[in-house]
Amino acid sequence: MRRLFISIFLFFSYAVIYAQDINTVLQEADRLERALNEKGALEKFQQAVRINPANLQALNKCSELCSRIGNRETSQKARLDYYQAAQTFASIALKIEPQNSAANCMMAIALGRVSLEKSGKEKVKAAKEIKKYADLAIKNDPLNAKAWHVLGRWQYELSNLSFVEKAAVKVLFGGMPKSSFKEAVAAFEKAKTLSPNFVINYLELAKAYKKNGEKAKAKAAINTMLQLPNTTEDDEASKTTAKKLLKELE
Repeated sequence: MRRLFISIFLFFSYAVIYAQDINTVLQEADRLERALNEKGALEKFQQAVRINPANLQALNKCSELCSRIGNRETSQKARLDYYQAAQTFASIALKIEPQNSAANCMMAIALGRVSLEKSGKEKVKAAKEIKKYADLAIKNDPLNAKAWHVLGRWQYELSNLSFVEKAAVKVLFGGMPKSSFKEAVAAFEKAKTLSPNFVINYLELAKAYKKNGEKAKAKAAINTMLQLPNTTEDDEASKTTAKKLLKELE
């Protein structure tokens, strides 16, 4: 009996140490991300995955950060390597919990990043998968602002396709899916309501408003964006792009 008690005590002691260890790593990862050190944050989230390969928070953040970091790489090979890693982390998360909203959203983002490196039919083929994962993310969590943003990007990009690309879409989908710049605006506005400090969402919203012929609203979105604090390493560059767009609108 005494041995059994000791074994049980040791089991729970190790469990507590393990939980404290991964929680410490996750907290440090969050701190580094808030400090706009995304590569440092990625290393910590990867460390958390090594501690617990089934930790959904760590897997999803690894995917998200790989997509963001990869987007800043100047080499196409480096970008694609990061995007492949983003897909891998999201895929593992989806195997653990197929209905997880964040994991579906991260997969949609990773696929979207890859599609921007493609053209023609390959880009069009990716559209169907991106929409599938974005829809699942929203279905399983209607309050997922990032998923609404992805849906807005999907609506925008589909509406902005060339005539040849739209013809390919019709073949792939069995008809042209319902999309418009107006619907892109609606999705970005939903993301804005759910996450008012989501900086890049304002830039995409402004682009959609411009395409929809609503220049005043596009300018208002940019002016709001420029007042927000940076929360990712991409935000400063997004603001620079927004300032250029603002000049075009004036």
